[in-house]
Amino acid sequence: MNTIKALVVDDTIVYRKIVGDALKQMPGIEVVGTANNGKIALSKIKTLKPDLMTLDIEMPEMNGIELLEKLQNMDSPPLVIMVSTLTRQGGELTLRALELGAFDFLPKPEEGKMAENMLKVKKTLEPIVRHVKRHKFGRIDPAARQKPATPARVRKPRVVTKPAQPRPAGIRSKSEIIGIGISTGGPNALTKMIPMLPKELNVPILIVQHMPPVFTASLADSLNKKSALEVVEAKDGDTVKPGKVFIAPGGRQMKIVAGADGLTRKIKITDDPPENSCKPSADYLFRSIAQHYIGRATGVIMTGMGSDGSKGLVQMKNNGSFIIAQDEKTCTVYGMPKKPTESGIVDVVVPLEKIAEEIVKTV
Repeated sequence: MNTIKALVVDDTIVYRKIVGDALKQMPGIEVVGTANNGKIALSKIKTLKPDLMTLDIEMPEMNGIELLEKLQNMDSPPLVIMVSTLTRQGGELTLRALELGAFDFLPKPEEGKMAENMLKVKKTLEPIVRHVKRHKFGRIDPAARQKPATPARVRKPRVVTKPAQPRPAGIRSKSEIIGIGISTGGPNALTKMIPMLPKELNVPILIVQHMPPVFTASLADSLNKKSALEVVEAKDGDTVKPGKVFIAPGGRQMKIVAGADGLTRKIKITDDPPENSCKPSADYLFRSIAQHYIGRATGVIMTGMGSDGSKGLVQMKNNGSFIIAQDEKTCTVYGMPKKPTESGIVDVVVPLEKIAEEIVKTV
């Protein structure tokens, strides 16, 4: 049987047990060791050669950030999942960890019984572990191999390898808003893409990045420091202003609504239920953009697990939006862009470094 070897690194015995037990309950996972600091973990990585490592940030002797820096120089390092505290400092350190190559992160449960917390961790880790298995062993799920053929009548998206000038036909005019859906690999991708957008970009950008509360504020602050455009975590009642980037707050839903004057557009932050197990959800945002910006919007779907955003993009496309997808090669996980691209609703498929350029062409 194909087995993924996992190493659990945390200075707290309680969390080593919670994470270790969660991993042990998954088929095809072998927890080959644990460590209570980065120095011990580094030694065990060299001897045990794990495929996957869960890593605490704050530890004695060598913390998680220092260990990630060491892994930069290692051949075939394990895929790293950060175990992060839900604090402002935890969010900032997690973003730093992602910049250093961590694949993803999971929030550290801080309330509830051990058994309940183990189930929460297991639920978060399961899709990540499935990705690791596919990456190491190929698509071992038979259903995943039965990819439906693209109907002959569906127009294939344009794959851009050099500059071009797209102009959609039909009811579409220049875009007055940009909606972006993104997940795993998103902070790094946005850190590269958003600073490429010019200060003169005279349209608002709304982003759904799958993240828990607090972390989205840290992401907004980080992007704001690096970008010509103003980047903020969205608040309920914010007026949608040109040249401003709004990131949906973690653990909430974000949509566009009409202002009292019927002309302006406002941001509505709600506690509506998750969609596609996501809160915030790209589908939730995209539906509202489709409704309020008929023929005047651009939808962008980028790296991430799952299929959140697919249904909302269909509605945007049906209402005259232009759709941009990140290509498979530059995605950390080719999940969210996959279905829209294969279904034929995407107008252009581009690598990460070309997305900003394509956005500018649509406004």
